[in-house]
Amino acid sequence: MKVVLLDPTARHDLAFLSGFASGIDPVAPGAAEPSVDALLPGAAAIVSRRVPVTGEIMDAAGGSLRLVQLSSGRRDRVDLDAARARGVPVALMPQAGCIAVAEQTLLLMLGLSKKVVRAHEATAGGEYRELGVEPIRTEERLHRFQWMRLSGIFELRGRTLGLVGFGEIATEAARRARAFGMEVLYWSRRRLPAEIEEEEGVGHRDLPDLLAESDFVSLHVPLTVDTERLIDAGALARMKPDAYLINTCRGGVVDEDALVEALAAGRIAGAGLDVFLYEPVPHDHPLLRLENVLLAPHLGGGSGGARAKHARDLMANLVALREGRTVRHLIGP
Repeated sequence: MKVVLLDPTARHDLAFLSGFASGIDPVAPGAAEPSVDALLPGAAAIVSRRVPVTGEIMDAAGGSLRLVQLSSGRRDRVDLDAARARGVPVALMPQAGCIAVAEQTLLLMLGLSKKVVRAHEATAGGEYRELGVEPIRTEERLHRFQWMRLSGIFELRGRTLGLVGFGEIATEAARRARAFGMEVLYWSRRRLPAEIEEEEGVGHRDLPDLLAESDFVSLHVPLTVDTERLIDAGALARMKPDAYLINTCRGGVVDEDALVEALAAGRIAGAGLDVFLYEPVPHDHPLLRLENVLLAPHLGGGSGGARAKHARDLMANLVALREGRTVRHLIGP
């Protein structure tokens, strides 16, 4: 079964994919390979991550085309109307690594909103004794709600999450935040089509406005010369004093000195950080002495092996197509 990857792909990456499915040898344009136009005729499936899948590309594959498989959890790079007109099914493939980071994002938000670390310390240390509270046997109507009287606890529902960047990870974070009843805003250099914004339930803002409106500002951009210290003293000053900063992308996107100063002065409520400029974060870093932070040792990648998991899932869909079985994550036509 002929499978064409639209994105330029190195030979060793093609070999890596092929290792997850016998009988399927994907081809792709590369430095020493033909152009994608020359590869498309006779393709049973097209796979794309970044290259838009247009009606012209589908036509170039011809009548043999049986599936457009996106290596993504979003559909904004495929012309669904063109696929429907040609009767070609379209399938998504959410990326395991992106989901893991999205879960870490929500974990930090929940941990901050519920003061989880402080709650654990107070509970494990039996600090109720300092409040003159005595243990009682609980019943359905008799219990000691919030016996440590922790302040500042709140729900995510009704709060606003501002996503800086809106790639795969931010998309997965937005979906989970919406499930918690949050309003979701985003800023990205490439604004989404209006129908995708509506479908994902997100609103676009310029970065200064997003910083000013959000209760949580979560960072999801790559570290480049353009994004290094994107969140500096000026950006932090635009945030609300009761807002939280979440970083699960790269430490260099934040000016850590400015963040320490803003946190220590109470200019923002707190921060949840899974990444740092230096990793492991130095044991004497001033961030470690602050009480309004929730810190993790770069856990966002989850259990690891995300690349292999995604390749396995992607190739399993292609094998299902070849064998006439149900293809997962179909969205059309």
